[in-house]
Amino acid sequence: MLKRIIITICCGIFINLSVLSYEQEELNNITVYEKINPAIVAIDAELPIGVSSGTGCIINKNGLILTSNHVVENCKNIQVTLYNGHTYKAKVVKTNNSDIALLQIDTKEELNIISLGNSENIKVGQKVLAIGNPFGFNGTLTQGIISRIDYVKDKIQTDAAINPGNSGGPLITTNGEVVGINQSIYNPDNNISNIGIGFAIPINSVKEILNNQVIKF
Repeated sequence: MLKRIIITICCGIFINLSVLSYEQEELNNITVYEKINPAIVAIDAELPIGVSSGTGCIINKNGLILTSNHVVENCKNIQVTLYNGHTYKAKVVKTNNSDIALLQIDTKEELNIISLGNSENIKVGQKVLAIGNPFGFNGTLTQGIISRIDYVKDKIQTDAAINPGNSGGPLITTNGEVVGINQSIYNPDNNISNIGIGFAIPINSVKEILNNQVIKF
């Protein structure tokens, strides 16, 4: 009986120590990533002179994917890769001049989806996360803050690392709320370096586009 009690106590201590090995902020980031990354896809689209690569967010169980229009504009043979490595051909079903596009894949898989949040109350200095496929490194998580909100151009500026391949991916609060769709970086040296100035389209503007064109949120 004594041996059983000691084993039980020791196991309890081991489990608690494994949890405490992460700081609270780390646990939070892990939780958000594990929740959202399964709904993020990599996009590769054929251009006349190469390949356009980006990121997409699955927004419904029927395989509708939100991304940036410039990722798929004038492209053919669009391929989408899910987080589990499964690939599908996609077709463009909607585009618009605000750099938003919707793709459709046909699959019988049970798809994970993102939930579009609310960008109305975001604040400069607030921590954010970005998930995407920079330079083909699928499922990459980066962290930063909201650096500026440009109300005139309707853009969120962030220093969370955004690189070629991140376009179309989500900008997320530490509460797991998708508040933007990553779009571009300030690029004065032609991709030689990431200088910490990236831009996202506020998710409320994206929802307006979707509501006007295809699907209600």
